[in-house]
Amino acid sequence: MDRKLDYKVIVGLEIHVQLCTRSKMFCGCAVEFGAEPNSLVCPVCLGMPGVLPVMNKQAVEYAVLVGLALNCKVASFTKWDRKSYYYPDLPKNYQISQYDLPLARDGYIEIGLGGASGAGRTKKVGIIRVHLEEDAGKNLHTAGNFTQVDLNRTGTPLLEIVTKPDINSGAEARALAIELQRIVQYLGVSEGDMQKGHMRFEPNVNLLITRDGREFATPIVEIKNLNSFRALERSIDYEEHRQLHEFLETGQVMEPGTKTTRGWDADREVTVLQREKEEAHDYRYFPDPDLVPLELSEQWVEDIRGRLCELPLARQTRYVQQYGLSEYDAGVLTGERATADFFEAVVEAGGEPKRVCNLLTQVGLKLANERGCGVDGLGLTAGRVAELAKMVEAGQVSAGASATIFEAMTKSEKEPCVLAEELDLKQKSDAGELEAIIEQVLAENPQAVQDVKSGGKKSKKAAGYLLGQVMQKTGGRANPKVASEILGRKLR
Repeated sequence: MDRKLDYKVIVGLEIHVQLCTRSKMFCGCAVEFGAEPNSLVCPVCLGMPGVLPVMNKQAVEYAVLVGLALNCKVASFTKWDRKSYYYPDLPKNYQISQYDLPLARDGYIEIGLGGASGAGRTKKVGIIRVHLEEDAGKNLHTAGNFTQVDLNRTGTPLLEIVTKPDINSGAEARALAIELQRIVQYLGVSEGDMQKGHMRFEPNVNLLITRDGREFATPIVEIKNLNSFRALERSIDYEEHRQLHEFLETGQVMEPGTKTTRGWDADREVTVLQREKEEAHDYRYFPDPDLVPLELSEQWVEDIRGRLCELPLARQTRYVQQYGLSEYDAGVLTGERATADFFEAVVEAGGEPKRVCNLLTQVGLKLANERGCGVDGLGLTAGRVAELAKMVEAGQVSAGASATIFEAMTKSEKEPCVLAEELDLKQKSDAGELEAIIEQVLAENPQAVQDVKSGGKKSKKAAGYLLGQVMQKTGGRANPKVASEILGRKLR
């Protein structure tokens, strides 16, 4: 690359989040994934003549809750607008949305940068607006030269979040998307299930290039309807390299208002040109005449604010500072609110935090994943898990044995100490018993004893071998700390 050329990736995100209300945004039809196509529709969401929409209060409150979590200013007055365009899955030929008066605006989201160089560091990404609208249906591209339309999703409450162009890489966009998923799941406003299309991303990408002291901007590209974190990151990375190559080849720079729309081909991992981007005037926005403006009193907003919880990144940071956990472990524990709540309940019941963390992250989450539930759904009480953590801390059972006991606890209501006895997993800490076993090991391995006493390069390896023999003879039940002390004394 030309040494006099430098560039910066500029990314803004449009994120659509499906809210988990029981009914649709403006009618009473149920919101249900996987239902028989076109079975959850009515004259209102189909846009039949003479029908009137009615606002879903819970959807409004969910949207306000997200706005508050994203540090936004919530509007005291907003309205509904019609956004006119035609697609086969939009039966009314317009979408009820919000244009110039969004529900919330001017906020920010804090994301963890992660990685070895970014451990513990965060970045604020500005939020331009948060507004409510209704979703469209789905086009089903089946075998054969035709497309079917399923309108079940039509009218589902949809939250659109628009960020400032503060993101500078595909990795940062991915981190923001993951953090936002955690936030909406913590708040209980969306399942955030990517497989069900509950979150969709549309990044706007271009490059700011400096060459020979002059600045150039490549045309903005919007990548449509990405439904995975991988696709989000990879599509931005691809656009970065495509736009840089095109600039170097053609010297192309941005004209005012230049914007194109591209799709993501996941098989080839490339973006594909679709069309020039529509502007606001193309949608012919105007206030919806069937819906009254929405006014939010201070009391109503404050009532909603009272439902806020400690957000995942703040909780993750606290776990590192308060409990001495690693960034990784704290991130795993705070991935789901129920897991974090259960962890804190076990610690409050007397479990040592790092021991509890190991039990939940290395055993509990694995079992929960296999059984299709959360850690809190394994049938364990915080007190029993705390007792198991205490047994590990006291050296009564090994870390390996604790995994077996933990799994047994999910199938029995017996206390961990009882299960340890029944499964013969209690560690041997009796010095007299261990001395006899160690004497036998030393007698059977004279060469290893000699290697330890020689103090050469083989000494450390030989000592480890001898301890391993002790563990083997005791079926892994020897207390490693006690065995090491007796072994060291005997060898000296």
